[in-house]
Amino acid sequence: MRYSFSDYWTEESKKISQAIGFDHVCLDRISCVESSGTKTKRVIARIHTLGKVMQLGMNQKPHYVIELITEHFNKQSKQDQVKTIIHELMHIPHSFGGGFRHHKPYVNKKTVEVAFKKLVESDYSFETPRSIF
Repeated sequence: MRYSFSDYWTEESKKISQAIGFDHVCLDRISCVESSGTKTKRVIARIHTLGKVMQLGMNQKPHYVIELITEHFNKQSKQDQVKTIIHELMHIPHSFGGGFRHHKPYVNKKTVEVAFKKLVESDYSFETPRSIF
């Protein structure tokens, strides 16, 4: 696996989070990385964080990283890429404490579509990015 920090998607994730009103997301503590070389067939993206014990042991506040699996993510349309980012952002709980929200009942196709509609109604621009991979 190869990983690379994504300035573009980190900034886009912050814009998306603001546009859809995810005020609980600390924008300075979310970032995106692109990965390549996976053998996974179905996963498009994943969200990661340090566990509570690691946060305490390292004296760090929670930070969330969205991993974009380029083999699958880059094949999506820009709108579907944005929906994928929204999906991953929805896994961040309102406490922003280092845990995750589960798919049921909060993170699902319907809730992603509602958030995406809100994003479309905002002034968000759907420009096409370039991947480094």
